[in-house]
Amino acid sequence: MRTWTEVSSPLGPLTCVVDDGFLIRVAMKDQAHLPELSTFGVQGELDPQIEQQLAQYFARDRRVFALPIAPLGTDFQREVWSSLEEIPYGETTTYGAIAEKIGRPRAVRAVGLAVGRNPLSVIVPCHRVLGANGSLTGYSGGLDRKRWLLDFEQPGSLELSLV
Repeated sequence: MRTWTEVSSPLGPLTCVVDDGFLIRVAMKDQAHLPELSTFGVQGELDPQIEQQLAQYFARDRRVFALPIAPLGTDFQREVWSSLEEIPYGETTTYGAIAEKIGRPRAVRAVGLAVGRNPLSVIVPCHRVLGANGSLTGYSGGLDRKRWLLDFEQPGSLELSLV
């Protein structure tokens, strides 16, 4: 059964959607590419592990998530999203580097589209992907949130507030 719950965060409320025990979506308010709320199932209880790990991340006590996830997408999208999970906390990469890593060096634009459709914001760190020249480029949660997440993950960064 598919259920959803909102979790508070410094980025604003995060809508977490679980289907048969797997986290399938973490969405930010006003996020691009967000499906209708009716597709999220019914509002229900959240696995405490999900809320706990998000709280640990935002308290800087967790750098890697260990949750059962099952993002819904094409084989290509899932391949790109899987490569995002390998970007270390506090580091960044580029769309071109991801295309190279997955063996499709000419698919930079397709990689960008897949990154933009990542259904597991924060959990699968698409915010760690930059343009070829290191520029801050699109983020479905908005560039302010992307900048906040990148700054937040830097050692010695001060307490940040977005909302």
